Amino acid sequence: MEDALDALFGLLPRPGGVRAKDWQAVRGRLRVDLPADYKAFIDAYGGGRVDCYLWVLEPGCANTFYDLITADEERAEANGQLWGGGEAKPSELGEADARLIPWASTDNGEFLYWLARPGQDPDAWTVMVNEARGPWWEHVDLTFTRFLTAALTGAIRCEILSDLFPTCPHDFQPSRHFA
Repeated sequence: MEDALDALFGLLPRPGGVRAKDWQAVRGRLRVDLPADYKAFIDAYGGGRVDCYLWVLEPGCANTFYDLITADEERAEANGQLWGGGEAKPSELGEADARLIPWASTDNGEFLYWLARPGQDPDAWTVMVNEARGPWWEHVDLTFTRFLTAALTGAIRCEILSDLFPTCPHDFQPSRHFA
């Protein structure tokens, strides 16, 4: 994890003034621990917009549009209504108690989630991407850090995300600047 996190840190300029989160409180709210690489990223950067497109959600963000806990509640309700109304549920959620936890959204309305399977270590969670206002899902067998690094370097191309992402040079704007 350290090498992947260092690679990600080398790609994005780091803002100052970031305060570490109370991860025990976050765990209490979500009823699950989050991946260590994500927590290290948030403790170093906070939530924010990557390359003017991808919003990394942050628990306890002053701007509720970019708050991970708020997004988790809203997306669980919205997805539940869609799937209850006949839209196909991603096959990756076929396992009982499998769960999606949103960790990013985009300016276009796409959401990026962790696929949290029961009994699985959060550090092994992989990424699910859902198109804006539609039933198309992509599963990417990478962790948070590996996905974000691969997306920023062009090592992977997610079909759902904008062709204009990523940009070069890379940019990071903290969510707190948009509160």
